[in-house]
Amino acid sequence: MIQEDRETENPDTVRAPDAAFVRSGRPEASYRGFYPGAPDLAIEVLSPDDRPGYVREKVAEWLEAGARAVWVVDPRIRTVTVHQPRRKPKRLGEDDTLRGGAVLPGFELPVAAIFA
Repeated sequence: MIQEDRETENPDTVRAPDAAFVRSGRPEASYRGFYPGAPDLAIEVLSPDDRPGYVREKVAEWLEAGARAVWVVDPRIRTVTVHQPRRKPKRLGEDDTLRGGAVLPGFELPVAAIFA
C-alpha cells in the first residue's frame, strides 16, 4: 500500500501486507503494481522476529489510511486478532470462527482450519 498523503509520498511509504483484499467496486481496483491506498482488508502473518510495536504501527497505518479491517495471524499462539477502525481489537482462538463481516459478507472460517 502506498499512503496517499503528501507526507508519505516523498519518499513513498510502502506498507505491503502478506495478503490483501480490495473490493472490485473501488475506482482503483484495477491498478497494477503497488496499490495506491489501503486495501479493504489487510492480513498480516507474524514471523518470529516481528516486534510487537512495529506490527501495531503497521496496523494503525492501514486503518488510518482507510482499511476497513486488519487481521493479524499469530502462528505461534494460533490466534487471529481482528482490528477495525474505532473498535477494540478482538483476539480469536482455535475454538472461534473468523467472520468477514461487512468487508467479506458471508465469509466464515474456523480459526483452527488456518493452522491445520
